[in-house]
Amino acid sequence: MPLPKIATPTYELELPSTGKTIKFRPFLVKEEKLLVLALESNDTKEITNAIKAVLKDCIQTRGIKVETLPTFDIEYLFLNIRGKSVGEDIEVSVLCPDDGETYAEVQISIDDIKVTRDKNHSNQIKLDDNLMMEMKYPSLDQFVKSNFEFSNDNQVDQSFELIASCIDKVYSADEAWTTDDFTKKEVTEFLEQMNSAQFKEIESFFSTMPKLSHEVQVVNPKTKKKSKVTLEGLASFFA
Repeated sequence: MPLPKIATPTYELELPSTGKTIKFRPFLVKEEKLLVLALESNDTKEITNAIKAVLKDCIQTRGIKVETLPTFDIEYLFLNIRGKSVGEDIEVSVLCPDDGETYAEVQISIDDIKVTRDKNHSNQIKLDDNLMMEMKYPSLDQFVKSNFEFSNDNQVDQSFELIASCIDKVYSADEAWTTDDFTKKEVTEFLEQMNSAQFKEIESFFSTMPKLSHEVQVVNPKTKKKSKVTLEGLASFFA
């Protein structure tokens, strides 16, 4: 007689980007093992493949393409799946702003961590009186680079690569150019033609993009001073 199968619970959440309700299950031990081995490899490609495989297995709703989900959807999913796997309260070390060197431990409920949106955020960028540019959000590859980067080499090149990958199309009143029809080099050369004001608009798209965020109050164990600190991005909650 075979050993009995252990029932795995399923949960629901709303994807921040679309509001669509999806079902998911927690990580299993085999998936935790896969993630740990990938992280220990310090290989970005291996980590990407591991996260992709684990998320695909844990998402129970059909038709969800992990590769095309925005970064903030992946962060929110990863946070909640991990929360249901290891516990919904997490302890985070937060740098106390009053002295800039002491860390304090803070306990946070995962249910309190939400994706916040900036009211001024837009994916439409005006380049001049004739040209507009439509941006798309970074996806799984960038999620891995943002949270599991092991090298600081070529940061300028990496920034340009990120921006180029997030340009969806350029258009005017009469014509439209989709970046899928052009090489990376051609898109990068297009970026390099921009002036500082135009490039600043692109930077604004990324800085105001939806992100995981939660405000905590910390008490410096040395000075006893209370401060409010806003944690942003997945890495802040699992540093």
